[in-house]
Amino acid sequence: MSQSVHAGNRIDEATGAVRAPLVLANSYALPDDPSAISWSSSEATIYTRNGAANQKLLQQKLALLDRGEDAVVLASGVAALHAVFFTFLRSGDHAVIADQTYEASFRLFDELFPEKYGIEASFVDTSDLDAVRAAIRPTTRLIHTETIANPTTRLADVAALASIAHEAGALLSVDSTFTPPPLAFPLEAGADLVVHSLTKYINGHGDAMGGSVVGSAELVGRIKADAMVDVGGVISPFNAWLITRGAVTLPLRLRQHVASAQQVAEFLEGEPRIAYVYYPGLPSHPQYDLARSLLPNGAGGVMSFAVNGDPDAQNRFVANLRVITSAVSLGHDESLIVHVGAGGARVVHYPEEFRRFGHLRLSVGLEDAEDLVDDLRSALDATF
Repeated sequence: MSQSVHAGNRIDEATGAVRAPLVLANSYALPDDPSAISWSSSEATIYTRNGAANQKLLQQKLALLDRGEDAVVLASGVAALHAVFFTFLRSGDHAVIADQTYEASFRLFDELFPEKYGIEASFVDTSDLDAVRAAIRPTTRLIHTETIANPTTRLADVAALASIAHEAGALLSVDSTFTPPPLAFPLEAGADLVVHSLTKYINGHGDAMGGSVVGSAELVGRIKADAMVDVGGVISPFNAWLITRGAVTLPLRLRQHVASAQQVAEFLEGEPRIAYVYYPGLPSHPQYDLARSLLPNGAGGVMSFAVNGDPDAQNRFVANLRVITSAVSLGHDESLIVHVGAGGARVVHYPEEFRRFGHLRLSVGLEDAEDLVDDLRSALDATF
């Protein structure tokens, strides 16, 4: 908690302000003799694409929170994912990718990387360790998974996957957007790199986009050199400042998210008009015992479920909600719900219930849990 408050902050020398100010400059003063400067360096503060004041402060905070050596922050969570894949994979390489994963990660490996760069991928159930081992090739350079899969909530045993990756001479990257610190610490479990969409829980206010990668100084340094400076998907100073501010309350917000999500999930599971609920904090979740072991501080604030009915019933239910907002994203102060149908390339890898009903992904916000339950009950009454 204390690191959330103090890390990445400094007293402003110019004014004495106890909070680091927003610095909107694109360029920074050069030394008298700049001839020895590497214009591709991310160490010197010379240009915002190479690393600006607010960006560097946010990187300090995130490295400490995730218990890594260094961090790089970029314009979005997808920019951070792409930065990892772009930096560490090349033509002819092979990657093992979780088959239940965020849509952008899936499309990058299902379509864009194979077509554009000749990078091959195997989509695998990363909760099946034998399947992961069987997918390894001599050319495998990366295993990528999510601590809690979006949207199915399937869990990954990061320590076991790290062992498999390292035995094969590969890296393990983990998208931990659903489980920011202190819910999970993938680096301590053996992951090489941990990725967050800062847009979600770490910012927490739904008003700024960003992404981060945390890991060793050597690996993060390569990402800064290849994917930050020379691809240029950098975060804006204003967004870096907003996310630094939002991260201060992250541990407090997560306590409320987790407690309310548990109460909401228990209500939904007890409702006969609900077809299914997937939330790792429920004993009915297929990996409940693993969740208790891997996530002792709580199972997060996101769940997937569906009402008993066709797509029109799902839409009517969402339209009848008054407190919960129909919108994409997650981890905001307000609760968000999105109806996703049963089509698309990824769905073949989803549980049978998702393929039959589609799903409603609910991100539980900071409202009073009883208000959320009442809203869900009222919407069910109006739908059926």
